Amino acid sequence: MTTARSVTVKLLDKEYTISCPDGAEAELLASADYLNEKMREIRSTGKIVGLERIAVMAALNMSHDLLKAKEHNRYHIETQLRRIALKIDDSLNRIDRDD
Repeated sequence: MTTARSVTVKLLDKEYTISCPDGAEAELLASADYLNEKMREIRSTGKIVGLERIAVMAALNMSHDLLKAKEHNRYHIETQLRRIALKIDDSLNRIDRDD
């Protein structure tokens, strides 16, 4: 059974108490710091007003970045797999020629 702990995080000078699994406090605090930084960047542009709107824009921007990173990783993995497949094919062809 996992025990939950309450952790207080601060986003744009407002405090939130959030429950998280025991041992995950550091990750939660790091995530909150990152979110707070992104929210401050958005607020500093002056184009978006209101905590809720800033939070939604930060979430959308972070989601977009995450999806781009996942796509980049997928492409990189596929490229590596193609290279490995070519090396395997080349090795098998050499074995066939040597026989």
